[in-house]
Amino acid sequence: MNKTRRNFIRTAAVGSAGVVLGSTKLSAKSYKRIIGSNERIQVAIAGLGRRVGAIYTPVELKSNNVELVYLCDVMESQRLKAAKEMTPRLGYTPKLENDIRKVLADKNVDALFNLTPDHWHAPGSIMAIKEGKHVYVEKPCSHNMAENELLVAAQKKYDRVVQMGNQQRSAEHTIEIIKEIHNGVIGTPYKAVAFFSNSRGEVPLQKPAAVPTGLDWELFQGPAVRRDYTSETWNYNWHWYGWNYGTAELGNNGTHELDVARWALQVDFPNHVEADGIKSAFVNDGWEMYDTMEATFKFDNNTTIKWDGKSRNGYGTYGGGRGTIIYGSEGSVYVNRDLYKLYDRAGNLVKTVNAKYKEGGIELGGGGGMTTIHVANFFNTIRGKETLQAPIDDASKSMALVHYGNVAYRIGNGFEIDPTTGRMLDRKALALWGREYAKGWEVIL
Repeated sequence: MNKTRRNFIRTAAVGSAGVVLGSTKLSAKSYKRIIGSNERIQVAIAGLGRRVGAIYTPVELKSNNVELVYLCDVMESQRLKAAKEMTPRLGYTPKLENDIRKVLADKNVDALFNLTPDHWHAPGSIMAIKEGKHVYVEKPCSHNMAENELLVAAQKKYDRVVQMGNQQRSAEHTIEIIKEIHNGVIGTPYKAVAFFSNSRGEVPLQKPAAVPTGLDWELFQGPAVRRDYTSETWNYNWHWYGWNYGTAELGNNGTHELDVARWALQVDFPNHVEADGIKSAFVNDGWEMYDTMEATFKFDNNTTIKWDGKSRNGYGTYGGGRGTIIYGSEGSVYVNRDLYKLYDRAGNLVKTVNAKYKEGGIELGGGGGMTTIHVANFFNTIRGKETLQAPIDDASKSMALVHYGNVAYRIGNGFEIDPTTGRMLDRKALALWGREYAKGWEVIL
């Protein structure tokens, strides 16, 4: 490989010294190291389930100038399906690999798309960063608060570009209205309501079963505590089968709207959290955590974020399936992936602006134009042409809200938080700060 190209890819990174809300500025040191900004970036995708379709378009776009080197998944059928879909679009067939560790050991890989299940997000990303890769990690970027901190620390230590897949950060209409909010269009913002409503159906009860043909069950579990295989686990329903792999609906979808709420209010860590969660539908099915939750996050500057999540009741409480409402002293804003609406203090509609790019809403997988430009922002930041819209040190603070809400639900009470450090000030809560790992996997963190 051309040494000049390799030098560029390895050193074109975002310096942690210039972090600001919603973007990351290049430090002078990092900027001076960037050369050959039009060189091709060689990428790998790990995790070829429902979300991978959203990455196809940005990877194949000639304007992004990337080469897809690997398609990696622990399920053979997923690898074959992705290869069949991507080969005609690319004009070549990427290498197919089962083991993410082999992908990361390849020095020719410059960047990783980490689309694996939740329990692999932080460990896989940290492994990649240590191997010198830039990382685009899907939400949730971590499984728990300990991983949250470790991922940010790894990015800073190894000086890599790390972006979370909270793609609404790159949506032009959202950027526009958030800027207006920060400039006072609704006066002083004091409260945001983030919401999600869906009509998910019954989930099968787990039953002992043979490992499906083609599935590397050992590698699927990866860093998680070992258990025997049960039916339906490897495919999507791992989200709802306890806390070994998933982060419930707060991590699965709440990350997005909580991120917009925190962005609009310009807040970091809260000082208090309360959460009320129940299982409201199909009470005897295999779903093992809450499907309905209301959570409240209080911040030092007299602002509040509320989460209203209904996974299995599709009633559109706020006029849509998902979105964020921001209240201010002089007006309000309703913003989702499709549009924003600005209202005055009397509740009169002042302005409506539609999204330039469409994005999936509550359907499985999602994807669309917002993801495409969010990924392009990742590539362009690697090249030194842009700054990240969702740098991991900021995105991890939105992720913290998810973990606080889940922990409050799991221990059955709210608790105080140190708003400076993000530390949970409750003995029972701190017991869930991290997690137990399978023997031998702790070392990757």
